Amino acid sequence: MNDAKHILEAVDITKTYFSGPSRVEVLKGITLRIDPGEIIVIMGPSGVGKSTLLNVMGTLDTPTSGNVYINGQDVFQLKEQKLAQFRNQHIGFIFQFHYLLPEFTALENVMIPRMIKGNDWKSEEEFAIQLLTDVGLQDRLHHRPNQLSGGEQQRVAIARALMNRPELILADEPTGDLDRKNSRALFELILQLNEKYGQTFVIVTHDEMFAEQAHRVIHLEDGQIEKEMVQRKVVS
Repeated sequence: MNDAKHILEAVDITKTYFSGPSRVEVLKGITLRIDPGEIIVIMGPSGVGKSTLLNVMGTLDTPTSGNVYINGQDVFQLKEQKLAQFRNQHIGFIFQFHYLLPEFTALENVMIPRMIKGNDWKSEEEFAIQLLTDVGLQDRLHHRPNQLSGGEQQRVAIARALMNRPELILADEPTGDLDRKNSRALFELILQLNEKYGQTFVIVTHDEMFAEQAHRVIHLEDGQIEKEMVQRKVVS
């Protein structure tokens, strides 16, 4: 039984891949509960299932067994179209590679999730501008990705992830393509946005700096949670 007070609850998640006679168990019964407003960092060696777990929690991949509840909703009970709508409304994604559309400006890229959602997306332009201002790009609204630095492009991607006001932001190695200075600036930005908008962040990373500032750090080893450390409380 899930507890709806948690923004996300993953219960006994397994993920097995088959290739001919070969069987690879990537996730081996992971149970994880995340509270609203937390910044969670997931760490571990390459190949232990960090990104797979993140993709399952974000409904981008289906578990072999187990359940994922987001705001009390058993997400894998939803039909494909309903699941896509749910994902667009409740989850934002930040990846190592920003995946900005090169033909669109920073402002247009940020507004894409709202366009997908439909309704009167034009009325949300003011919020998109505010988000780009929050990430320090108020002077780059009409620049295309090839006119922005790598750090600036990743900031656009963060603003885009926040556009539909999702409660949950999932980030996979968001600083993997950035130098140390830009990595630190990016994480400071995530802390500020977490405080301002109250979104929950789950971040897969190898970056120890991220781990030092997170509310909780979860270490994976061989497809299982090896240890979990609470470092600071969420200020409500």
